Amino acid sequence: MNIDLKEKTAPATGATIFAGIDIGSITAKAALVSKTRDGKIILLDTCVIPTGYHHAQAAQTVFDAVLNTCGIDASGVARIVATGYGRNAVDFSHKALTEILCHGKGAHFSHPGIQGIIDVGGQDSKAIALDHRGQVDNFAMNDKCAAGTGRFLEVMARALDLSLDELGPMGLKAQSPAKISSICTVFAESEVISMIAAQKSRADIIAGIHEATAVRVATLARKISIKAPVIMTGGVAKNPGVVKALEACLGLSILVGDAPQENGAVGAAVLAAESADSPGTET
Repeated sequence: MNIDLKEKTAPATGATIFAGIDIGSITAKAALVSKTRDGKIILLDTCVIPTGYHHAQAAQTVFDAVLNTCGIDASGVARIVATGYGRNAVDFSHKALTEILCHGKGAHFSHPGIQGIIDVGGQDSKAIALDHRGQVDNFAMNDKCAAGTGRFLEVMARALDLSLDELGPMGLKAQSPAKISSICTVFAESEVISMIAAQKSRADIIAGIHEATAVRVATLARKISIKAPVIMTGGVAKNPGVVKALEACLGLSILVGDAPQENGAVGAAVLAAESADSPGTET
């Protein structure tokens, strides 16, 4: 299938519109794609909002927001696929699919040569291996422990009295990265508090936090023998300190796309468009 990646693009005349909605534990994402008569799929736009307490409400809000940006009415969307932690709350979707499938499809859509995906979100982290067709070949997932996820970084940022956006740039300034020995988030937080009391520099503490996160995620990647080229997706991909630490742990370069946080929603939208080729069949 012909694929073109564009953002904030008006749909071509006669194109059919499809949507993907990814409800994560921290953020809700939506993506719209159009499919032209000759089968080309084009990304129109994406949107990200906080998930909040009500997953169903977040789904409707983020969907309405991306429709409004593109000037498209909901009635003009042919098919909607939901994914993510709260995918079953999207009661207006036509189908719910796992994050593994959607992240694999989203990464292959934007970067067709990708063989490995490292996805680190708020609730879990995943490593996915793709075959030459972009199909999921193998995966490993951590959804039982906060270490190695965005939640771990959120807890540490709060202990350091910083925002999540401040962690990445500040950690890159470290002179002597701290060593975080605990793999448990609660005990690691206690270690960080002790370092603060000992007047260890914030930059060095953050670098240690990034390294601890990378070590946990790299373990997942090694389980499936992940191979380059590798792309990182999820909200944590926007943290350059974690990306750098992961590259050091794995000994390979990691690509970060233009919209890593929206990758799952984009993949869901593309799967919605592809399923239109074979109505009545499972994607």
